[in-house]
Amino acid sequence: MTDPTPLSARPRVPRVRGTVRVVGAGLLGSSIGHALTALGIDVALDDTSPAQLRLAVDYGAGRRAGETDEPSLIVVAVPPDVVADVIERELTRYPGAVVTDVASVKLEPLRTLRERGVDLTHYIGSHPLAGRERGGAISARADIFIGRPWVVCRDGETTAADLALVEGLALDLGAMPIEMSPEDHDRSVALVSHVPQLVASLLAGRFVDAPEGSLGLAGQGVRDTTRIAASAPELWVQILGANAAPVVDVLDALAADLTSVADALRSPDAPGARRTVADTIRRGNEGVERLPGKHGQNRRFEQVVVMVDDTPGQLGRLFGELGELEVNVEDLRLEHSPGAQFGLAEISVVPGAVRRAVEGLESRGWKIASTTND
Repeated sequence: MTDPTPLSARPRVPRVRGTVRVVGAGLLGSSIGHALTALGIDVALDDTSPAQLRLAVDYGAGRRAGETDEPSLIVVAVPPDVVADVIERELTRYPGAVVTDVASVKLEPLRTLRERGVDLTHYIGSHPLAGRERGGAISARADIFIGRPWVVCRDGETTAADLALVEGLALDLGAMPIEMSPEDHDRSVALVSHVPQLVASLLAGRFVDAPEGSLGLAGQGVRDTTRIAASAPELWVQILGANAAPVVDVLDALAADLTSVADALRSPDAPGARRTVADTIRRGNEGVERLPGKHGQNRRFEQVVVMVDDTPGQLGRLFGELGELEVNVEDLRLEHSPGAQFGLAEISVVPGAVRRAVEGLESRGWKIASTTND
């Protein structure tokens, strides 16, 4: 007989079994611990900082690791400058366990381990593309991996059972495992993660000496562009240093693009100057179109911007009435106007639902600020 219980309501059966040892009780390590603990997995936490370890345990990310633990899987979640040392130590200490790490750079630690002659049979590098601007156990959340890519870097020595364990970890945490080589991974994150961090930091750095009046004009666009500039400098010095060559390649190309636009704007009436600027914006449009959307799809949506009073319950009412109109909200972005008692809710919907959403909301008293086609 078919179980009538909805899939989302059925208890999840974890793929990972046995004890999982997590070395490093910071943001990623503690978040992994919270997610696995919620599935009933025994999580043994270890960290060189007693205070960080106690905090992670107090928050429920797992228990303190013991001398008699026999983990089936070890997750190394330590800063990039010590990741190779910790991987080597864990492989030596627990020869029967599979060891993975979640460092954001994959090639340099692997090269270091190979140069040392470490047996890497049971090591598989991996990297969840997830995080927050603030680190530490206090910022950890079990849901930060849901729907995020989790790169797994297997090699010729990787057994099917070991690979299944690491990919099972990603799946248990709600992530999407993707196999890549360490070289491809590092080039990819240089483009989509490491250089964006630098660009955000460089732009936000322009605000330090800016007049207060200028900053008072800041809207959601500049906040979106510079959000990740709040990241920890100490961590990023390590990440960028470990992935320097691919990052420099992207920076050099970006610098050439910036020089081209700057030269065009020095003489905006010169032949070809406006075309240079227009082509730059158009190419950006094309790049954005290639970014995966909801559920990793390249499906495009239209936007309906609704004015929402800054009072309790308004967003709930908006979503409820969209549901009554049978309009599915594919994405949502909120913008608050400085000093105004209202906000703007930018609702993403499928193109065929725009008219139904606009007409239905207006008939219910909502004010539509704009739509994509305006």
